[in-house]
Amino acid sequence: MTRFVIVPQWQGSPSARAMQLVDGAEAIAGDLPRASCTRVPVPLEAGDALGTGVQRYSALRQVRESLEEALGSDPERALTVGGDCSVAVAAVGESAARAGRVVLVWADAHADLHTPDTSPSGAFGGMALRAILGDGAEGLTLPRETILPTDVILLGARSLDAEESAYIAARGIRVLSADDLREPSLLVDAVTGLGADAVHLHVDVDALDPADMPGVKAAEPFGVELTGLIRALKAVRQAVPLAGSSLAGFTPASAASAAADMGTLLRLVGALA
Repeated sequence: MTRFVIVPQWQGSPSARAMQLVDGAEAIAGDLPRASCTRVPVPLEAGDALGTGVQRYSALRQVRESLEEALGSDPERALTVGGDCSVAVAAVGESAARAGRVVLVWADAHADLHTPDTSPSGAFGGMALRAILGDGAEGLTLPRETILPTDVILLGARSLDAEESAYIAARGIRVLSADDLREPSLLVDAVTGLGADAVHLHVDVDALDPADMPGVKAAEPFGVELTGLIRALKAVRQAVPLAGSSLAGFTPASAASAAADMGTLLRLVGALA
C-alpha cells in the first residue's frame, strides 16, 4: 500500500510561475483518495535567504521539518507530491532510512546539481539532487553518503549547466536519455546492476516531452515519451523493491489546463504508487 503526502511548496522554484506549483499539487491531490492523503502545511510567505545563498531558505527549512515529521509518522510507503522538486530531498532521506542502500532514479529535464555557490538563481529546486548527495545549505541537505553519486541514475536530463556536467563526469553518475527508454530493460539493468536494497523513483514532470506534458514552468524539447517512462518505471518496480517515490513540477496555467493533463498525471501516480 502507498499513502500520499501532499506538499504544495513553491519556494524552491526560480520561475515567475512558481505559485502555480501550489495549484498543480492541489489538482493532483483532488484526484487521489482523500483518506490516503496527508497534507503538509506550506507558508504563504516567501521567506528569507538568511545568508545561505538559498532564496527563501527560512520557508524551505520550515516545510522540510514538517515534511520529515509527516513522512516519519506512518510506516506505510509514501508517494510525496509537490510542489517544486526539492520536496524530494526529505522523501529520499525517508526511503534510505527505511530501506538501507537505495538507488535513486531521478527523472528530470534538469540535473538539479547546483550548490549555493554555483547556482545562477539561488533557487533550491536547482540544488535538490546535490542536497540529496550531501552538499548545500545546512538544514536542507541529507547526510553525506545517504545516497552515493554512483547510485543515482539521471533520466531524461537535457538542460545541464557546465558545472553540473563536470560533477556528473567526476562522480560517475549514470545518465539515460529519452531514447534509452524505448527499451525498458536498459533502466532495469542499470538499477539492478547496482545491487542496492531498494529504489526511490522521482519524477519531475518536465522530464516528459512537452507534447505529453505542457503544464511545466519551462518546457524542454525532446523529452521522455509518457508511454516509455510508464513502462520503464513499472518494470523497475517489478525487479527491485520500491522504498518510496516523489512527483513534482506540475504548473498548470489554468484550471482547464490542469484537467486536461490529469490523465497523464494519474498514469504517473499509478506507476509510482
